[in-house]
Amino acid sequence: MQNTRLRLYGSRALLQLESWSQNPWRRYSLLLIIFLGGFSTGASIGALAGALSFLDPLAALLCVLVAELAIRVRKPLLRKGGDRLLLGLLDMARMGVIYGLLLEGFKASV
Repeated sequence: MQNTRLRLYGSRALLQLESWSQNPWRRYSLLLIIFLGGFSTGASIGALAGALSFLDPLAALLCVLVAELAIRVRKPLLRKGGDRLLLGLLDMARMGVIYGLLLEGFKASV
């Protein structure tokens, strides 16, 4: 890849985030924030798809595709050594979205 300014800023920001999160409390709070953001996103997707009932199959397909993409991105991150903050953030976001969708599904069935 080319060394563009955007790529350099992105890699520098990720390194700063990894160094900032060396403290376990900071890491856990960051993971919790990402999980809750994913949960909010999943609940919003479920509520919007329920309100616009003609988009249910499309929303389900989109959610499955995003979850599968996150799983496929996870495999190279597992092979890479070093700090696994990015892997944890990806997992928490994925789990939050799925949990939010699941809870919306249970609310709709009651």
